[in-house]
Amino acid sequence: MTSSKFTDPPPTPYDPLPTYPQPPQQPQYIIVLPHYYRSPRQLLRVACRRYIYSAAVLILLAAAVFFFWPSDPDVSIARLRLRHLKIHTFPKIALDVTLDVTVRIRNKDFYSVNFRSVAVAIGYRGKQLGYVTSDYGKIRARASSYINATLELNDISIFSDIIPLIEDLARGSITFDTVTQIGGELGLFLFDIPIKGKVSCEIVVDTRNETISHQNCYPE
Repeated sequence: MTSSKFTDPPPTPYDPLPTYPQPPQQPQYIIVLPHYYRSPRQLLRVACRRYIYSAAVLILLAAAVFFFWPSDPDVSIARLRLRHLKIHTFPKIALDVTLDVTVRIRNKDFYSVNFRSVAVAIGYRGKQLGYVTSDYGKIRARASSYINATLELNDISIFSDIIPLIEDLARGSITFDTVTQIGGELGLFLFDIPIKGKVSCEIVVDTRNETISHQNCYPE
């Protein structure tokens, strides 16, 4: 009986891998820059530029506050006319006055104004004789509105001022004081800011022809 042996096959020859030359290593350089110093003129120029920018921003903010800050409306008397004046001596010293007033309200703001009422009062020698009020209204932004009011007083007793009244009648003129007030709100976005305006007038009435001979109005 014969035995057989398995022999390994002969190795397959391989060609050696080609060798490539390594690229030369790049040299590393370190650049040292000298410290840069600004000249005094350049420093002054930079500082001036910063100051100019800051001043411009402050001016813009101040202008915005000036234009958009809410203020009270201007109230003035556009027309004042005496329609009727009568003095009663019997059975008591009394006065009848009818006065037509046209009030001009100017809204200087960039928001609308809602006024509740406009009150016009008349007085004699510091004593209020009566007043009249108008209805609710609205003024647009940067606009004006005119309101007419008629103040009619009948049988107003002025017994406490009888002596000054006699002197005024003898002189031919009576001096009255009128006060016009406005109250309302300024519509600023979702907020209502209360505002008010007031103007006072001194009117001199000629008792002979029942006309206004002189008037002087000034805001308060």
